[in-house]
Amino acid sequence: MTPKEFVTSFYDSDFGNEAFNPSEFFHEDCQLNWNSSTGFKQLNYSDIVLLFKNFGKAYASARNQVSHMLQDGNFMTIRYTMYVHPIESPDEEEPMAHFITIWELKDSKLYRGHEISQLADESHPSLKSFLEIKL
Repeated sequence: MTPKEFVTSFYDSDFGNEAFNPSEFFHEDCQLNWNSSTGFKQLNYSDIVLLFKNFGKAYASARNQVSHMLQDGNFMTIRYTMYVHPIESPDEEEPMAHFITIWELKDSKLYRGHEISQLADESHPSLKSFLEIKL
């Protein structure tokens, strides 16, 4: 599987689903440097596993709308909006956040990540900018 196919399969996953298994995607020595709307976080493998476990408790399902994906060797850059179905209202989908992430792959898994995110801007021009898929 190419790096682009692997990263696509990860972002096509339903992170809220109990069957989602982070170990399929993340290297055991991975690290994610994340500048979020609440500040900087540095996550290791255990932190990432816990993040997805907690995510599954809050959201019935999730999907990512990818607008850009670029590959440079073992580095992948992806821009997307995450949409979620909260546990409290599983029939309603809402945009959660916008992300841009650069991943380095090692041993065919996500190894080093540099991510920036902000809460979703639900304005039409903002959301429309994430619908124009450029792969």
